[in-house]
Amino acid sequence: MTLFIGIQLFMILLFLFFGWAIVKREWYWLISNFNGKPKDEQKQLIMNGYPQRVGKLMLATAAGMVILLPLSFTSFPYSLEVQFGFMMLFLLGGLVYLSKYEVREKRKRSYIFSSLLAIGTIGFVVGLYILGYQDFELKDNGDSFEITGMYGEEWDYAEIRHVELLEEMPEVTWKENGFGLATLAKGQFKVTDYGSSLLFIHKDSQPYLFIKTDQDKIFINSKNSKQTAKWYELVTEKTK
Repeated sequence: MTLFIGIQLFMILLFLFFGWAIVKREWYWLISNFNGKPKDEQKQLIMNGYPQRVGKLMLATAAGMVILLPLSFTSFPYSLEVQFGFMMLFLLGGLVYLSKYEVREKRKRSYIFSSLLAIGTIGFVVGLYILGYQDFELKDNGDSFEITGMYGEEWDYAEIRHVELLEEMPEVTWKENGFGLATLAKGQFKVTDYGSSLLFIHKDSQPYLFIKTDQDKIFINSKNSKQTAKWYELVTEKTK
């Protein structure tokens, strides 16, 4: 949690600095490709108020993130998603709107490009979240077991070296490659006392099944505690 709050504060300070530098110091070179434009286009954009509005958009984004920051200190489970979603939608929507202040000859092209960028980015992120929130299960394949869904794999029962049912999940300290979402964790994470581990975890849904194989350390559970217990019984029976 501390890490996420630190990242949010860094992003807020970054937007505040860029917004202040553009609006107050007129450091328009901070705007992507502004310095690469011909001098007459730069003058026209300044007359249209384009760079100033870009700076104000960044300041407004920072203000919105500050307003939403207290959510991180509540029990609301989707605070990170709400804050990230606001930042993405507000910035991308703002860039589409700012197309009207482009140089007249490039206004239509800018509007089309920024709209396609917004649609593509939002679609990609939504797709990732849909995949990330898809449920998983442990399936018996005879001589092996499989964990379904993204980051899932198949392991031979002969590879298993230890099986344990834990009432408490050890502290997860770092995400290496995966989804660390509000209600679940899926992928490769650093876990205290266990090191790099594969997680397929519904948060706050005890118990947790731990499986150690020759190559991997795996934590998995179901929203249903009885289902997790059945997985434990299955894997234990298969490794006798």
